[in-house]
Amino acid sequence: MRAFIFPGQGSQKVGMGKNHYDSNEKFRTTLEKANEIMGISLSKIMFEGPSEQLTQTKFTQPAIFVHSVALFETLGQKPDMVAGHSLGEFSALAASEVLDFESAFNLVVLRGSLMQEAGTLYPGTMAAIIGMENEVVEKICDEATKAIQKPVVPANFNSPGQVVISGDVDSVKKAVELAKENGCRLAKLLPVSGAFHSPLMQPAYEALKERLDEIEFRQPVCPVYSNFTATATLDPDLIKENLLQQLVSPVKWTQTIQNMAGDGAADFVEVGPGSVLQGLVKRTLNNVNIEGYE
Repeated sequence: MRAFIFPGQGSQKVGMGKNHYDSNEKFRTTLEKANEIMGISLSKIMFEGPSEQLTQTKFTQPAIFVHSVALFETLGQKPDMVAGHSLGEFSALAASEVLDFESAFNLVVLRGSLMQEAGTLYPGTMAAIIGMENEVVEKICDEATKAIQKPVVPANFNSPGQVVISGDVDSVKKAVELAKENGCRLAKLLPVSGAFHSPLMQPAYEALKERLDEIEFRQPVCPVYSNFTATATLDPDLIKENLLQQLVSPVKWTQTIQNMAGDGAADFVEVGPGSVLQGLVKRTLNNVNIEGYE
């Protein structure tokens, strides 16, 4: 079985999608549609930058989404199962036909803006912790939260021994300090504009919920694996609820990939800019094939 997986924020780079835009009419048409919906030239930001603009959440998320989905559409393949990392879950929903392109893209534009606003309202940051068991990272986050009296939580379980934490700036810095004291291989702050997948995203959660309540999700053409549960579902209502919950909850990517393999996935295909997910699959699973289209 073939599992299609879609990247999230951090996979963007200036020049992304330019080769496909120049050589593939279907890709070009989809990107032009995105430009029209946003009312700006998203393609110009993708192709020319500057990097500082492309890395703003309100532009990063639509750019990665449109690159991933437009590219998937050109492949003409039907997935056996899908999953996406954080933002990539929206790409997975488009690929599995839960949402049409325009509905999904509008949600992504809104999500990106809301998350950027939440990051301004409640400043936070994220950090990568490498070389520690999940349970140890969770305890360190609890300890840092108690010490600073502001939240820091595990945000992304990316692969065995690689966890990203998220929360208040001082609490994240405290957790990094504690992780180093407890012998992690590496602990470093990440250049992000907010505390994604943490309680500090609650304002974005509330506003996104209002919009999601207005949109009907369709039955997917294949099982959709949720970041929130790491398990598959075909239930449109559950897919919608899981999509909302992942804003303020950790991305269980390690568990998702393991569950996809356990359910029969022997081939993993990353569709979108970069190759981050291919690396995570290789660090998580043995005896599977992994390829990418970027």
